[in-house]
Amino acid sequence: MSRPTTRSKNKRHRQGDNVNITSEIMRKIHATGEITNDDINQLYVIQKPVCQGCRVNTKDNPNCFCGLIPPPNGSRKSGLWQKLSDIVQALGPDPCKDLRASADSPAGLTNLGATCYANSILQYLYMNTSFREGVFSVEPEVLKQHPVLDQLARLFAQLHASKMAFIDSAPFIKTLELDNGVQQDSLEFLTLLLSLLERCLSHSKVSKARTVVQDLFRGSVSHVTMCSKCGRDSEASSKMEDFYELELNVKGLKSLDESLDDYLNVEELHGENQYFCELCKVRVDAIRSIKLRILPEVLNFQLKRCVFLPKTTTKKKITSAFCFPGVLDMRQRLSEPSQLDWVYDLSAVLIHKGTAVNSGHYIAHIKDENTGQWWEFDDEHVSNLGLHPFGEGSSNSTSKVVHSEPAAGTEEKHGLTNGDHMDAVQLQSFKSSIGSHVETFSSNDAYMLMYNLRRTKKLANVQMKKDSELNHITGRRQEVRSVLSEAPVRSFEEPFYWASIDWLRQWADNITPPILDNTLIQCSHGKVPVSKVGSMKRLSAEAWTKLFSKYGGGPTLTNDDYCMACLIDGAQSVVFADSYRDRRTLMRDLASDVLTGKCLDGTYYVSKTWLQQWVRRKNLDAPSEADAGPTVSIRCTHGQLMPEQAPGAKRVLVSEKLWLFFYEDAIAVKPDDPLGCKTFPLGSEQCPQCCVELSEVACLEDSLRAVKLKQRQTHEKLAMGKSIPLSLHCTYYLVPSSWLTKWRNYVIASGKNISSSVEPETLDFVIESLKCEKHLRLLERPPDLISKRGILFQKGSTTDGLTIITENDWNNFCEEWGGNKDKCISAIIEPGNVAENNLGGSCEETTSEEHLNPQDEVNNETETRQPIIRTCPEICEDCIGERESCKLMQKLNYSNGDIYVSLVRGKEAPRSILEASETASEPDRRASKRSRKTSYGNSVNLKVSGSTSVYQLKMMIWESLGVVKENQILHKGSRILDQESATLADLNIFPGDKLWVQDSEIHEHRDIADELADQKMTAQHAEEGFRGTLLTANISSQVV
Repeated sequence: MSRPTTRSKNKRHRQGDNVNITSEIMRKIHATGEITNDDINQLYVIQKPVCQGCRVNTKDNPNCFCGLIPPPNGSRKSGLWQKLSDIVQALGPDPCKDLRASADSPAGLTNLGATCYANSILQYLYMNTSFREGVFSVEPEVLKQHPVLDQLARLFAQLHASKMAFIDSAPFIKTLELDNGVQQDSLEFLTLLLSLLERCLSHSKVSKARTVVQDLFRGSVSHVTMCSKCGRDSEASSKMEDFYELELNVKGLKSLDESLDDYLNVEELHGENQYFCELCKVRVDAIRSIKLRILPEVLNFQLKRCVFLPKTTTKKKITSAFCFPGVLDMRQRLSEPSQLDWVYDLSAVLIHKGTAVNSGHYIAHIKDENTGQWWEFDDEHVSNLGLHPFGEGSSNSTSKVVHSEPAAGTEEKHGLTNGDHMDAVQLQSFKSSIGSHVETFSSNDAYMLMYNLRRTKKLANVQMKKDSELNHITGRRQEVRSVLSEAPVRSFEEPFYWASIDWLRQWADNITPPILDNTLIQCSHGKVPVSKVGSMKRLSAEAWTKLFSKYGGGPTLTNDDYCMACLIDGAQSVVFADSYRDRRTLMRDLASDVLTGKCLDGTYYVSKTWLQQWVRRKNLDAPSEADAGPTVSIRCTHGQLMPEQAPGAKRVLVSEKLWLFFYEDAIAVKPDDPLGCKTFPLGSEQCPQCCVELSEVACLEDSLRAVKLKQRQTHEKLAMGKSIPLSLHCTYYLVPSSWLTKWRNYVIASGKNISSSVEPETLDFVIESLKCEKHLRLLERPPDLISKRGILFQKGSTTDGLTIITENDWNNFCEEWGGNKDKCISAIIEPGNVAENNLGGSCEETTSEEHLNPQDEVNNETETRQPIIRTCPEICEDCIGERESCKLMQKLNYSNGDIYVSLVRGKEAPRSILEASETASEPDRRASKRSRKTSYGNSVNLKVSGSTSVYQLKMMIWESLGVVKENQILHKGSRILDQESATLADLNIFPGDKLWVQDSEIHEHRDIADELADQKMTAQHAEEGFRGTLLTANISSQVV
């Protein structure tokens, strides 16, 4: 069974057929004034069958709904029929991936490069409930005045309320103006931050917030000196000093107990260190010690693991094990007995990982005050450690349980062993003096210890939102398919409704469609005009009811709402259009005869250009904008006929019949602009004022043309760009090459450019600009000379430098361009140890066809010493040298320039490398920074400045090419660059230069990170700390 033929099933019919049928019906309505149902069906194309299977929607069939939605397996780039995978992706990433592991899990902080020290301190401050509540209670107006405090409150709010796994700390770090690429000391950061916050919070009127820093972290000590003779303390002993942390020695000490004993140890003053007692009035032996007067609620200890080595003048980190208890009893440490129980619980341990002082990584182990759980804060990563600061006690490689030890206050001491691991943690249990088990911990990397005084549904909503959105899309798709299946009207007798195709497209495409809008297919009478047939569709009553009841809007347009008035007007327009089209066709033939010269009875002027364009336009049903202004281009600014010699004023004569047609169309298009179609009958006089102006311009151009011709003839060789043969002992003159080029362009300009070409400056001004003001000598050197076949020529440029001209040319230039013959720059060519008979010629000009172009130089120049050009005035070498020196300094004062470094493997560099290294390349050329493989080694492009030192360049080469700094033999051409302290400007290395380096392989390869770590330890800027940030500013913060 053969397949049915569908080749022409959906083929569009020619529009001309429908137009002819419509025109016939309109003429009949115009003639009879009657409209039948058959007329309506044909005009509104109701009789067309329901279409099935079209690829695109047909505008000429209101019963075609094809193309409104994609095929069953198809999709669209946007809207309702977008791929479901794209819709899910547009709804955003899955928040589950960035959420905290559990509701009780704290959030981490992003590391911006080297901000782990700040992240650890910020997490410690946030986990302190009292401090967090104090920050949250600050008034909004105070936060606005202090950006640092405001950003800290915002950060704490995110850590508290957000369910994300980590929070971005960049706003807070940026507000403090910290360099996120420089590692800093965490204790220094904490000290400066608390000092800054204390100043900011002092402006708060909320008592809990105003003194939260002092209430939590501030304690007091006094330095007591007691005379051994009278037994009295010094006057200074009564003064108390505030502290926010206690710095304890760890070198040679094993536990916190020993470090506190060392801190509070009594020092004897005797011998040269005797104390002068003001009461005894004599130097006496004394004892000095530190007394703890007041302890804070939060007691911070810094373990001084960084020590200075005098022999090497470097700093070293102490990585020995250090023990500290989980419960710290400070009652016996106070200078005076207290009734309060000064018992502290370990709340946080700040750990510094790494063996170097100026590098490494900070993490914090912090206890949640509410749950008692310990958490490890490692920037973005937060891990649960259980009930112990280093994880649950188990016999693993990093921690283990050891024997019990008596609590503080007993005499028994026991050693505590450690493993060889960097952060080995050992757990001990012992009974304290208060009768409870106390856990003791040990760590090789603990840097700060913090003790606290002992005191008696979003995810579901997101998923629900996603499910709701997907269900809505599925329901909308089913709705569109259901309505479109019911939309076609099956019979002529069945009532139907008109719907705007624009609204139907929005309804079928958009996930949330707008209200139903049929105003676009309404005429001014509120009905359906026949002109909107291509912009609307016929809907069945069932489909319309569903759409109208759900989306509202309107207006409702039924099959009875066709517009009779528009039909009658349309019929009249069709008849008028037919008449106008026929008349325009006749007028086009007349206009064509005018342009071809066949019309001899012309009586009115029109623009020839306008008429040519009018003839080319296609036949229209009514006048258009282009039909206006047939005489605009031939009317002058005075409102009269423009002279035909003027540009664009060509005109032709047309017959009265044709002119009346043009005039009617022009007035119909622009009725308010009568001057746009001014009438110029045969015999109209040309504007006398324009004629005079035109003749003056013509005379001026003729005069200018004659002057230029005379100058071209006078300076024939210079005008043609030919070089002048030179002779010894003859007097010549020098003019700037740029001025000569401008003059040449001026005199050879012709045609339309003759009056618009730029005149060169006066010669007197140009010559004076070549002399220095200080010495009145020449600021430019004369051109070089070359000898070709025994004749001297100048080697010159058309834009730079000077050009030699003859005495005759100079005298004529002075007369033509305002030059002073006495203020000239003369030149005499003298032999420079060259046999004069080899350089023939005299002062008379000889015929030559050589041009003033350096590219025309021949290759067989005689290699003899060049003749000398003596100028008057003499060349000012001082000013020229100073100017060239300034140019060189400006050229060397570059930044962010490119140089190219090639790694050469072998004893000698290839010739191509040596030649490229000797010559500079283009500084503006773009080049890749990636290392490229070549036949002789690797090549890399580096960004440098004139102040970059050779040492810094070698470090960049080390990083890019992997050659150790000590093994690099750096060359520019054949010259070795071995002065590491010298800058690239000192060595005359410019952007675009090509260097090459060899690897001596004398020293062993090592990591560049070691060199950078040593740099940080010895460099001056490494000791600057937080200088330049808001932490060290005189004011607390910038007021917004």
